[in-house]
Amino acid sequence: MRNRYLVLTELFLPTKGGTAVWFDEVYRRLGGKEIHILTAQVPGAAEYDRDHPNSVHRLSLQRVGWLRPESLGMYLRFLVCALRLALTRRFDAIHAGRALPEGLVAWLVARLTLRPVVIYAHGEELTGWGRGNKYKAMCFALRHADRVIANSDFTRDTLVGMGVRPERIVLIHPGVDNERFRPGLPAGDLRARLGLGDSARLILSVGRLSRRKGFDTLIRSLPALRARGVDVHLAIVGIGEDADYLDGVAREAGVAERVHRLGHVPMEDLPRWYNACDVFVLANREIGGDTEGFGMVFLEAAACGKAAIAGRAGGTGSAVLDGETGLRVDASTGAELVDALARLLDDPPLLESMGQAGLARVRQSLSWQAVAERTRNCLRA
Repeated sequence: MRNRYLVLTELFLPTKGGTAVWFDEVYRRLGGKEIHILTAQVPGAAEYDRDHPNSVHRLSLQRVGWLRPESLGMYLRFLVCALRLALTRRFDAIHAGRALPEGLVAWLVARLTLRPVVIYAHGEELTGWGRGNKYKAMCFALRHADRVIANSDFTRDTLVGMGVRPERIVLIHPGVDNERFRPGLPAGDLRARLGLGDSARLILSVGRLSRRKGFDTLIRSLPALRARGVDVHLAIVGIGEDADYLDGVAREAGVAERVHRLGHVPMEDLPRWYNACDVFVLANREIGGDTEGFGMVFLEAAACGKAAIAGRAGGTGSAVLDGETGLRVDASTGAELVDALARLLDDPPLLESMGQAGLARVRQSLSWQAVAERTRNCLRA
Protein backbone atom coordinates (compact mmCIF):
# COMPACT_ATOMS: atom_id res chain seq x y z
CA MET A 1 0.00 0.00 0.00
CA ARG A 2 1.37 3.37 -0.99
CA ASN A 3 1.57 6.06 1.64
CA ARG A 4 0.15 9.48 0.85
CA TYR A 5 1.91 12.35 2.56
CA LEU A 6 1.59 16.11 2.43
CA VAL A 7 5.00 17.68 2.99
CA LEU A 8 5.34 21.37 3.86
CA THR A 9 8.88 22.68 3.54
CA GLU A 10 10.00 26.15 2.57
CA LEU A 11 13.44 24.71 1.75
CA PHE A 12 13.65 22.20 -1.09
CA LEU A 13 16.02 21.59 -3.97
CA PRO A 14 17.30 23.32 -6.05
CA THR A 15 17.72 25.58 -2.98
CA LYS A 16 21.06 24.79 -1.35
CA GLY A 17 21.39 23.43 2.16
CA GLY A 18 20.97 20.36 4.32
CA THR A 19 17.23 20.77 4.91
CA ALA A 20 16.51 20.96 1.17
CA VAL A 21 18.65 17.89 0.53
CA TRP A 22 17.01 15.91 3.38
CA PHE A 23 13.47 16.35 2.08
CA ASP A 24 14.39 15.60 -1.50
CA GLU A 25 16.44 12.49 -0.69
CA VAL A 26 13.91 11.02 1.75
CA TYR A 27 10.62 11.57 -0.06
CA ARG A 28 11.79 10.49 -3.50
CA ARG A 29 12.50 7.15 -1.78
CA LEU A 30 9.17 6.98 0.07
CA GLY A 31 6.89 7.10 -2.96
CA GLY A 32 5.83 8.77 -6.18
CA LYS A 33 3.21 11.27 -7.25
CA GLU A 34 0.96 10.35 -4.30
CA ILE A 35 3.39 12.36 -2.12
CA HIS A 36 2.73 16.08 -2.47
CA ILE A 37 5.42 18.61 -1.54
CA LEU A 38 4.42 22.24 -0.99
CA THR A 39 7.45 24.49 -1.15
CA ALA A 40 8.82 27.86 -2.24
CA GLN A 41 9.13 29.11 -5.79
CA VAL A 42 12.83 29.63 -6.52
CA PRO A 43 14.97 30.11 -9.64
CA GLY A 44 15.50 26.85 -11.49
CA ALA A 45 12.52 25.13 -9.84
CA ALA A 46 10.55 24.41 -13.02
CA GLU A 47 13.43 22.53 -14.61
CA TYR A 48 14.21 20.66 -11.40
CA ASP A 49 10.59 19.65 -10.73
CA ARG A 50 9.94 18.40 -14.26
CA ASP A 51 11.36 14.92 -13.65
CA HIS A 52 10.86 14.71 -9.90
CA PRO A 53 9.12 11.51 -8.74
CA ASN A 54 6.91 13.41 -6.25
CA SER A 55 4.20 16.00 -6.95
CA VAL A 56 5.86 19.35 -6.24
CA HIS A 57 3.74 22.49 -5.78
CA ARG A 58 5.48 25.88 -5.73
CA LEU A 59 4.25 29.18 -4.34
CA SER A 60 5.71 32.55 -3.48
CA LEU A 61 6.81 32.59 0.16
CA GLN A 62 8.52 35.96 0.24
CA ARG A 63 8.07 38.13 3.30
CA VAL A 64 6.32 41.50 2.79
CA GLY A 65 8.13 44.35 4.54
CA TRP A 66 5.11 46.57 5.18
CA LEU A 67 3.02 43.82 6.78
CA ARG A 68 3.10 43.32 10.55
CA PRO A 69 4.28 40.72 11.04
CA GLU A 70 6.06 40.71 7.69
CA SER A 71 5.63 36.93 7.46
CA LEU A 72 1.81 37.10 7.69
CA GLY A 73 1.27 36.87 3.94
CA MET A 74 3.59 33.88 3.70
CA TYR A 75 1.71 32.06 6.47
CA LEU A 76 -1.64 32.72 4.79
CA ARG A 77 -0.45 31.53 1.36
CA PHE A 78 1.05 28.41 2.93
CA LEU A 79 -2.17 27.73 4.86
CA VAL A 80 -4.56 28.24 1.92
CA CYS A 81 -2.55 26.04 -0.46
CA ALA A 82 -1.94 23.33 2.14
CA LEU A 83 -5.58 23.23 3.17
CA ARG A 84 -6.73 23.02 -0.45
CA LEU A 85 -4.46 20.02 -1.03
CA ALA A 86 -5.49 18.35 2.23
CA LEU A 87 -9.21 18.73 1.52
CA THR A 88 -9.01 17.36 -2.02
CA ARG A 89 -6.75 14.40 -1.21
CA ARG A 90 -6.82 12.06 1.73
CA PHE A 91 -3.29 12.10 3.13
CA ASP A 92 -2.04 9.65 5.72
CA ALA A 93 0.07 12.26 7.52
CA ILE A 94 1.38 15.80 7.22
CA HIS A 95 5.10 16.43 7.59
CA ALA A 96 6.54 19.90 8.29
CA GLY A 97 10.12 20.90 7.50
CA ARG A 98 10.49 23.12 10.58
CA ALA A 99 8.42 24.38 13.48
CA LEU A 100 8.10 27.82 11.85
CA PRO A 101 6.50 28.54 9.51
CA GLU A 102 5.71 25.05 8.28
CA GLY A 103 4.95 23.39 11.62
CA LEU A 104 2.37 25.91 12.73
CA VAL A 105 0.58 25.70 9.38
CA ALA A 106 0.80 21.89 9.37
CA TRP A 107 -0.65 21.68 12.89
CA LEU A 108 -3.68 23.76 11.90
CA VAL A 109 -4.28 21.82 8.66
CA ALA A 110 -3.83 18.51 10.47
CA ARG A 111 -6.38 19.43 13.12
CA LEU A 112 -8.91 20.56 10.52
CA THR A 113 -8.49 17.34 8.54
CA LEU A 114 -7.93 14.94 11.46
CA ARG A 115 -4.50 13.86 10.25
CA PRO A 116 -1.34 13.29 12.33
CA VAL A 117 1.43 15.88 12.01
CA VAL A 118 5.18 15.30 12.21
CA ILE A 119 7.68 18.17 12.52
CA TYR A 120 11.35 17.86 11.63
CA ALA A 121 13.73 19.68 14.00
CA HIS A 122 17.21 20.56 12.73
CA GLY A 123 18.63 22.07 15.92
CA GLU A 124 19.97 25.42 14.78
CA GLU A 125 16.48 26.89 14.28
CA LEU A 126 15.59 26.11 17.90
CA THR A 127 18.30 28.10 19.65
CA GLY A 128 18.47 31.51 18.00
CA TRP A 129 15.09 33.09 18.79
CA GLY A 130 15.53 34.15 22.42
CA ARG A 131 12.30 33.80 24.39
CA GLY A 132 9.99 36.12 22.44
CA ASN A 133 6.80 35.48 20.47
CA LYS A 134 8.48 33.45 17.72
CA TYR A 135 10.00 31.15 20.31
CA LYS A 136 6.62 30.72 22.00
CA ALA A 137 4.94 29.94 18.67
CA MET A 138 7.67 27.41 17.90
CA CYS A 139 7.21 25.74 21.29
CA PHE A 140 3.45 25.55 20.71
CA ALA A 141 3.86 23.84 17.32
CA LEU A 142 6.44 21.37 18.61
CA ARG A 143 4.55 20.49 21.79
CA HIS A 144 1.35 19.81 19.83
CA ALA A 145 2.90 17.68 17.09
CA ASP A 146 2.16 13.96 17.13
CA ARG A 147 5.84 13.25 16.44
CA VAL A 148 8.97 15.38 16.27
CA ILE A 149 12.00 14.08 14.37
CA ALA A 150 15.31 15.18 15.91
CA ASN A 151 18.41 15.04 13.73
CA SER A 152 20.91 14.74 16.62
CA ASP A 153 21.20 14.08 20.33
CA PHE A 154 21.75 17.82 20.81
CA THR A 155 18.48 18.59 19.02
CA ARG A 156 16.62 15.96 21.04
CA ASP A 157 17.90 17.41 24.32
CA THR A 158 16.98 20.92 23.17
CA LEU A 159 13.45 19.78 22.34
CA VAL A 160 13.02 18.23 25.78
CA GLY A 161 14.17 21.51 27.30
CA MET A 162 11.46 23.28 25.28
CA GLY A 163 8.77 21.11 26.81
CA VAL A 164 8.33 18.48 24.09
CA ARG A 165 7.42 15.12 25.63
CA PRO A 166 10.37 12.72 25.20
CA GLU A 167 8.15 9.86 24.02
CA ARG A 168 7.06 11.97 21.04
CA ILE A 169 10.62 12.59 19.86
CA VAL A 170 12.16 10.23 17.30
CA LEU A 171 15.91 10.44 16.69
CA ILE A 172 16.75 10.07 12.98
CA HIS A 173 20.18 11.14 11.82
CA PRO A 174 20.51 12.52 8.27
CA GLY A 175 22.02 10.32 5.58
CA VAL A 176 24.39 10.42 2.66
CA ASP A 177 24.35 9.18 -0.92
CA ASN A 178 26.95 6.40 -0.75
CA GLU A 179 26.93 5.95 -4.51
CA ARG A 180 27.71 9.57 -5.24
CA PHE A 181 30.10 10.12 -2.32
CA ARG A 182 32.63 7.29 -2.29
CA PRO A 183 36.38 6.70 -2.09
CA GLY A 184 38.58 6.21 -5.11
CA LEU A 185 37.28 9.00 -7.32
CA PRO A 186 39.95 10.67 -9.49
CA ALA A 187 41.19 13.83 -7.80
CA GLY A 188 44.77 14.33 -8.96
CA ASP A 189 43.72 17.03 -11.40
CA LEU A 190 42.08 18.99 -8.58
CA ARG A 191 45.24 18.96 -6.48
CA ALA A 192 47.26 19.93 -9.55
CA ARG A 193 44.86 22.82 -10.17
CA LEU A 194 45.86 24.20 -6.76
CA GLY A 195 49.54 23.69 -7.52
CA LEU A 196 50.05 21.17 -4.72
CA GLY A 197 53.26 19.18 -4.57
CA ASP A 198 53.56 15.58 -3.42
CA SER A 199 54.30 16.61 0.17
CA ALA A 200 51.45 19.11 0.48
CA ARG A 201 48.59 18.33 2.85
CA LEU A 202 45.17 19.59 1.85
CA ILE A 203 42.45 20.53 4.35
CA LEU A 204 38.93 20.76 2.92
CA SER A 205 36.03 22.72 4.41
CA VAL A 206 32.54 22.90 2.91
CA GLY A 207 29.61 25.06 3.91
CA ARG A 208 27.90 28.42 3.67
CA LEU A 209 30.38 31.22 4.26
CA SER A 210 28.91 32.46 7.54
CA ARG A 211 30.66 33.32 10.77
CA ARG A 212 29.48 30.34 12.84
CA LYS A 213 31.04 27.88 10.39
CA GLY A 214 34.48 28.90 11.70
CA PHE A 215 36.31 29.34 8.41
CA ASP A 216 38.18 32.31 9.89
CA THR A 217 39.50 30.23 12.79
CA LEU A 218 40.58 27.54 10.35
CA ILE A 219 42.43 30.04 8.17
CA ARG A 220 44.20 31.50 11.22
CA SER A 221 45.40 28.00 12.17
CA LEU A 222 47.53 27.67 9.03
CA PRO A 223 50.53 29.79 10.19
CA ALA A 224 50.88 27.64 13.33
CA LEU A 225 50.83 24.47 11.23
CA ARG A 226 53.42 25.97 8.88
CA ALA A 227 55.59 26.73 11.91
CA ARG A 228 55.41 23.03 12.80
CA GLY A 229 56.74 22.16 9.37
CA VAL A 230 53.47 21.12 7.70
CA ASP A 231 53.16 22.07 4.02
CA VAL A 232 49.47 22.77 4.40
CA HIS A 233 46.82 24.23 2.08
CA LEU A 234 43.12 24.91 2.66
CA ALA A 235 40.33 24.58 0.08
CA ILE A 236 36.97 26.11 0.95
CA VAL A 237 33.83 25.17 -0.99
CA GLY A 238 30.81 27.41 -0.52
CA ILE A 239 29.28 30.82 -1.07
CA GLY A 240 27.93 33.36 1.38
CA GLU A 241 28.12 36.73 3.04
CA ASP A 242 31.59 36.21 4.56
CA ALA A 243 33.50 35.78 1.27
CA ASP A 244 35.29 39.14 1.33
CA TYR A 245 35.85 38.90 5.08
CA LEU A 246 37.58 35.52 4.71
CA ASP A 247 39.80 36.84 1.91
CA GLY A 248 40.87 39.60 4.29
CA VAL A 249 41.56 37.12 7.10
CA ALA A 250 43.79 35.10 4.77
CA ARG A 251 45.76 38.21 3.76
CA GLU A 252 46.18 39.34 7.36
CA ALA A 253 47.41 35.88 8.39
CA GLY A 254 49.91 35.87 5.54
CA VAL A 255 48.48 32.69 3.98
CA ALA A 256 46.48 34.07 1.06
CA GLU A 257 48.44 31.88 -1.37
CA ARG A 258 47.54 28.79 0.69
CA VAL A 259 43.81 29.47 1.01
CA HIS A 260 41.86 28.43 -2.08
CA ARG A 261 38.29 29.73 -1.93
CA LEU A 262 36.52 27.72 -4.62
CA GLY A 263 33.03 29.20 -4.35
CA HIS A 264 30.27 27.00 -5.72
CA VAL A 265 31.53 23.80 -7.37
CA PRO A 266 29.51 21.57 -9.74
CA MET A 267 27.63 18.73 -8.06
CA GLU A 268 29.70 16.13 -9.87
CA ASP A 269 32.95 17.68 -8.61
CA LEU A 270 32.12 17.91 -4.89
CA PRO A 271 32.76 14.20 -4.16
CA ARG A 272 36.09 14.52 -5.98
CA TRP A 273 37.12 17.42 -3.74
CA TYR A 274 36.48 15.24 -0.69
CA ASN A 275 38.72 12.61 -2.29
CA ALA A 276 41.38 15.22 -3.00
CA CYS A 277 41.79 16.29 0.63
CA ASP A 278 43.79 14.70 3.44
CA VAL A 279 41.36 15.71 6.20
CA PHE A 280 37.99 17.43 6.37
CA VAL A 281 37.36 20.26 8.85
CA LEU A 282 34.35 22.36 9.83
CA ALA A 283 35.39 24.42 12.84
CA ASN A 284 31.84 25.39 13.77
CA ARG A 285 31.06 27.43 16.86
CA GLU A 286 27.99 28.94 18.53
CA ILE A 287 27.32 32.63 18.00
CA GLY A 288 24.34 34.18 19.78
CA GLY A 289 22.50 30.86 19.92
CA ASP A 290 23.14 30.13 16.24
CA THR A 291 24.82 26.73 16.04
CA GLU A 292 25.28 23.59 13.94
CA GLY A 293 22.41 21.16 14.41
CA PHE A 294 24.22 18.18 12.88
CA GLY A 295 26.49 18.78 9.88
CA MET A 296 25.72 16.60 6.85
CA VAL A 297 29.06 17.57 5.30
CA PHE A 298 30.75 15.34 7.88
CA LEU A 299 28.87 12.34 6.49
CA GLU A 300 29.84 13.27 2.94
CA ALA A 301 33.49 13.32 4.01
CA ALA A 302 33.11 10.00 5.82
CA ALA A 303 31.51 8.42 2.76
CA CYS A 304 34.68 9.35 0.86
CA GLY A 305 36.83 7.71 3.55
CA LYS A 306 38.04 10.92 5.17
CA ALA A 307 38.53 11.64 8.87
CA ALA A 308 36.93 14.86 10.11
CA ILE A 309 37.52 17.54 12.71
CA ALA A 310 34.42 19.31 14.03
CA GLY A 311 33.71 22.11 16.43
CA ARG A 312 32.22 20.90 19.69
CA ALA A 313 29.23 23.26 19.54
CA GLY A 314 25.77 21.98 18.68
CA GLY A 315 24.97 18.53 17.35
CA THR A 316 28.20 17.58 15.61
CA GLY A 317 28.75 14.80 18.15
CA SER A 318 26.15 12.77 16.27
CA ALA A 319 27.97 13.31 12.97
CA VAL A 320 31.58 12.89 14.13
CA LEU A 321 32.28 10.23 16.75
CA ASP A 322 35.07 11.81 18.77
CA GLY A 323 38.20 9.65 18.75
CA GLU A 324 36.61 7.14 16.36
CA THR A 325 35.68 8.78 13.06
CA GLY A 326 37.42 12.07 13.80
CA LEU A 327 37.99 14.65 16.51
CA ARG A 328 35.84 17.34 18.11
CA VAL A 329 37.45 20.50 19.45
CA ASP A 330 36.60 23.82 21.05
CA ALA A 331 36.66 25.95 17.91
CA SER A 332 35.97 29.26 19.64
CA THR A 333 39.76 29.72 19.64
CA GLY A 334 42.36 28.12 17.43
CA ALA A 335 44.59 26.30 19.93
CA GLU A 336 42.70 22.98 20.08
CA LEU A 337 42.12 23.07 16.34
CA VAL A 338 45.84 23.44 15.59
CA ASP A 339 46.69 20.57 17.94
CA ALA A 340 44.03 18.32 16.39
CA LEU A 341 45.17 19.08 12.85
CA ALA A 342 48.82 18.50 13.73
CA ARG A 343 47.94 15.23 15.46
CA LEU A 344 46.11 13.83 12.44
CA LEU A 345 48.38 15.18 9.71
CA ASP A 346 51.45 13.86 11.54
CA ASP A 347 49.93 10.38 11.96
CA PRO A 348 48.84 8.93 8.58
CA PRO A 349 47.81 5.54 10.08
CA LEU A 350 45.48 7.30 12.56
CA LEU A 351 44.09 9.48 9.78
CA GLU A 352 43.43 6.38 7.68
CA SER A 353 41.84 4.35 10.50
CA MET A 354 39.45 7.17 11.41
CA GLY A 355 38.52 7.61 7.77
CA GLN A 356 37.79 3.91 7.41
CA ALA A 357 35.72 3.91 10.62
CA GLY A 358 33.61 6.77 9.28
CA LEU A 359 33.19 5.01 5.95
CA ALA A 360 32.02 1.80 7.63
CA ARG A 361 29.52 3.73 9.76
CA VAL A 362 27.82 5.59 6.91
CA ARG A 363 27.66 2.48 4.75
CA GLN A 364 26.15 0.42 7.54
CA SER A 365 23.48 2.73 8.90
CA LEU A 366 23.43 6.20 7.33
CA SER A 367 22.37 5.67 3.73
CA TRP A 368 19.44 7.76 2.53
CA GLN A 369 17.40 4.58 2.05
CA ALA A 370 17.87 3.71 5.73
CA VAL A 371 16.85 7.25 6.72
CA ALA A 372 13.78 7.04 4.48
CA GLU A 373 12.68 3.77 6.11
CA ARG A 374 13.07 5.23 9.60
CA THR A 375 11.03 8.24 8.51
CA ARG A 376 8.33 5.98 7.05
CA ASN A 377 8.08 4.14 10.36
CA CYS A 378 7.80 7.44 12.20
CA LEU A 379 5.02 8.68 9.92
CA ARG A 380 3.11 5.42 10.39
CA ALA A 381 3.38 5.41 14.20
